[in-house]
Amino acid sequence: MSKFWNGRDAIAQVSLSVVLLVQAGSLMAQLPSFKIPGTKKKPDAKAGPQFPAWTVKPEWVKAHEQFLASDALAGRGSATRDEEIAATYVVSEFMQYGLTPAPGSQGFLQSIDVVAPTLDGKASLAAGGVVLTEGDDMQVLYSTGTSVSGSLQRIPASEVGKTKGKKDAVVVLTGAPLSGETLQGVIGTLFKEGVGFVLVPKSEATQKFFDQIGGKTRVPVKLKDDESAAHGTTLASVSEAAMKGLDTVREGAKVTLTIHAEIKPRQTFNAIGFLAGSDPSSGTILLTAHLDHLGVGAAVNGDAIYNGANDDAAGTTAVLELAHVLAAGPKLKRSILFVCYGSEESGELGSEYFGKHPPVPLKDLVANLEFEMIGNQDPKMPPGTLLLTGFDRSNLGSTLKEHGAKVGPDPYPEQHFFERSDNYQLALEGVVAHTAAGWGTPLTYHQPNDDLAHLDINFMTAAIQSLIDPLRWLATNEFKPAWFPGMQPKR
Repeated sequence: MSKFWNGRDAIAQVSLSVVLLVQAGSLMAQLPSFKIPGTKKKPDAKAGPQFPAWTVKPEWVKAHEQFLASDALAGRGSATRDEEIAATYVVSEFMQYGLTPAPGSQGFLQSIDVVAPTLDGKASLAAGGVVLTEGDDMQVLYSTGTSVSGSLQRIPASEVGKTKGKKDAVVVLTGAPLSGETLQGVIGTLFKEGVGFVLVPKSEATQKFFDQIGGKTRVPVKLKDDESAAHGTTLASVSEAAMKGLDTVREGAKVTLTIHAEIKPRQTFNAIGFLAGSDPSSGTILLTAHLDHLGVGAAVNGDAIYNGANDDAAGTTAVLELAHVLAAGPKLKRSILFVCYGSEESGELGSEYFGKHPPVPLKDLVANLEFEMIGNQDPKMPPGTLLLTGFDRSNLGSTLKEHGAKVGPDPYPEQHFFERSDNYQLALEGVVAHTAAGWGTPLTYHQPNDDLAHLDINFMTAAIQSLIDPLRWLATNEFKPAWFPGMQPKR
């Protein structure tokens, strides 16, 4: 049968199609937009880089510690082959993460010549007719590496600061034994007064101090190019019987401590990696820790290796894992230097040398964040929070905290931690430099049991994780940290 065109039907069909199209358009407007294959959305020029999600894994943290704090490295003693092996390990990780040598450097290792006296442990003291020998009658706790002599001066420990020590005198402290903190304060005061040699009665505090420096005399190591004379106050603890002998020596009598030292050339090592930013004029961030520890010392419960898992393999691990994440994401605006210093335990020599021979001008350093002993939670800090030394000296700590860093003020200002770590060398040069730490003085501090078994790996991991976003922000922002008025340390 033939079909003929009907105008009214056609108009009705067209009207229905229009209605359906309008309804479909209304529905599509309510649906989310989808990317059409083959098209690419233009990036927002004002938006910062889009960083991938990153999770620091506890097994990565533990792996670094497993090597750095192993007995195989024998405690990573300052300016030793074991320290060099640790530095070489750090360099290999830097290379794996994609870092490059610092500008103007031929490689990742900065080798530094140092002068390190080695004592034979057979010192002797002569005063009037009294002769004392090291080991039997006294322990030499600290020595400048040279013999010392002066006139005997007796000062009650409680009177130090009131009764002034004479310059180059040999001071015998009398009175009740001093606690550890008081002893350090008293010695510091006498050093400032120019006293050359201090004798104290042997006590629990002096023995604890001796144990904490590895059970051997602490001798300052100097940079080879440091032409200044050895300085400091020689310190010895004297047994009760020997102290009675010194009581017979008249005030003003000459006292001589004879030291036997051998000086051998040695080297210490800084491991330095560089992550170039997109805008060299925006400055460089410096993230640091120290490689070394005390090496092998006096045995405690049969263990003579001072592994330094917390001090400062933990800080070194933080630098490594921050290098890992920051090198893996989009290019940052600011450059970042990752440095693990040698010979901190011998007088912050690695950081001192770095400050004198920086691979970038110090004026270009935006900030320095040092990591020290982050392996345990400090009981005085909120859960999961690191203490930041000198927190109230600049706006760096509070700003990082605002952006998620788990850091807070140092609860031990009397311990002067700000001045006792590598950050201080750069702070003296004007760089805004602070140290982030876990427990200020854990029970394992400078003991052979500062080992992997006594670390809180989960705490370490979370602390490192909390710093990723704040450091990404600092590396892509215009903000430049500054000292508060009058708070920059001076030489």
